Amino acid sequence: MDAQTFEGLKSIISEEQIVTNKEALYDATVDRYKKYAKVKNALDVPSPVSIVYPYSTEEVKSILAFCNENNINVISRSGKTGTEGGLENWKEKSIVVDGSKMNNIVKLDPYNMQATVQTGVVLQDLEDELRKLGYTTGHSPQSKPVAQMGGLVATRSIGQFSTLYGAIEDMVVGLECVFPDGQISKIKNVPRRSGGPDIRHIAIGNEGTLCYITEVTVKIFKFYPENNTFYGYLVDDMDSGLQMLREVIVNGFRPSVSRLYSEEDARQHFSHFYKGKCVLIFMVEGPEGIVKATNEAIEQSVDKFRSSVVEKVDSSLIEEWFNNLNWGQDRIDKEIQDMIENDTHDGYTTEVSADWENIIKIYNNVMHRIKNEFDRVDDLTMLGGHSSHSYINGTNMYFVYNYTINCAPEDELQTYHHPIHEIIIEETLKLGGSMCHHHGIGKYRSEWTKEEHGSAYYMLEKLKEAFDPKGIMSHGTIFPKKEEIEKYIRD
Repeated sequence: MDAQTFEGLKSIISEEQIVTNKEALYDATVDRYKKYAKVKNALDVPSPVSIVYPYSTEEVKSILAFCNENNINVISRSGKTGTEGGLENWKEKSIVVDGSKMNNIVKLDPYNMQATVQTGVVLQDLEDELRKLGYTTGHSPQSKPVAQMGGLVATRSIGQFSTLYGAIEDMVVGLECVFPDGQISKIKNVPRRSGGPDIRHIAIGNEGTLCYITEVTVKIFKFYPENNTFYGYLVDDMDSGLQMLREVIVNGFRPSVSRLYSEEDARQHFSHFYKGKCVLIFMVEGPEGIVKATNEAIEQSVDKFRSSVVEKVDSSLIEEWFNNLNWGQDRIDKEIQDMIENDTHDGYTTEVSADWENIIKIYNNVMHRIKNEFDRVDDLTMLGGHSSHSYINGTNMYFVYNYTINCAPEDELQTYHHPIHEIIIEETLKLGGSMCHHHGIGKYRSEWTKEEHGSAYYMLEKLKEAFDPKGIMSHGTIFPKKEEIEKYIRD
């Protein structure tokens, strides 16, 4: 980092809050998207010049204003669990602003059913404190043990219980954020208002491209673990399984978990009982009466399609699987060690969404094209998908693919992931679905951002022009940058 930048930052925060250690900067160069190349020391993008750790909103304000004045790219980070390259650096002069030191739980408010926290509060820590009082966030992504609240809101995340509690955008009551010119905006906490457009959504899902989220207030819910029930079924195919899912949801019932796994995806999760079939799962929680009614609805819905049900699965097997689903730092560390020792990793995913009519068409079209068009199909060790988040008008599809890596580390994504990723996105957009259900656009779907939004891209583009006119926030994320796409993705 040049002396002028260093001295400028030192006038805002202490020297101990500025990290220029080479190893730390290398680690901050990318997120989990380029995990294999990173472990193999084969990254092809520049490292940031420093990482700064603000302790307060006022410090974030001063840091952003300094970067804006000096045209320094800012990568907003909180949690480091991004999977789509949103945290990857594409600029020679970038500073990572890491909110993990802003980790105070500001207020737990059970009477008003909400909790206010700073950006760096780990979701699991918030959940643990709420559980002591008999409450829950209702938000449970697999990254729960390490993900931080600001990052979850900024990436528009979703949790495994979304069918019941909603996604993060349904949970956020109010928030505080800082714009690149130093403007601090705080959206008050009210249950609802009709005061013009819902300005929460300028910040929610912005992926650090418009502002830096410093504080969030989220809804909380009463916790009823004594009422949890688990269902599992082996079903003939994805089509009939999706019909069963739809039946439950469109009849007005909301299991906390509703999932359908293809045969191949089921093999890696349920090898001890899947018997070569698709696996349909439900979990129900909440007050006793609601749980009882939902249980009955699930049983009736499945019975309606009983000709496609092979057998019912012992509920204890589903409960055991679910209790071991989340991953923390220990699993991340194990994956890193496996990459070092075995030249392999857990593979990649591409999650999309569509209405009930088209989701099965997208799934079948994608499977057909990959099997017939992907020139490294023989290297695939798994190709499947699962639906894990359902709505009254449709569901998501989480495509999952693993492969044996038979190329140089720096070529892995271009050789394997990108061609598959492109097929999935093409087929989804062709049938009117969304190319990104909950992982965000990051940098590696940005070339399709305009196609994703169509004529509404005008609105998104104007937000960038208004709130980040100098373009210093997360260069290349969400908003396409042709030169870098050709250099880092299409090369």
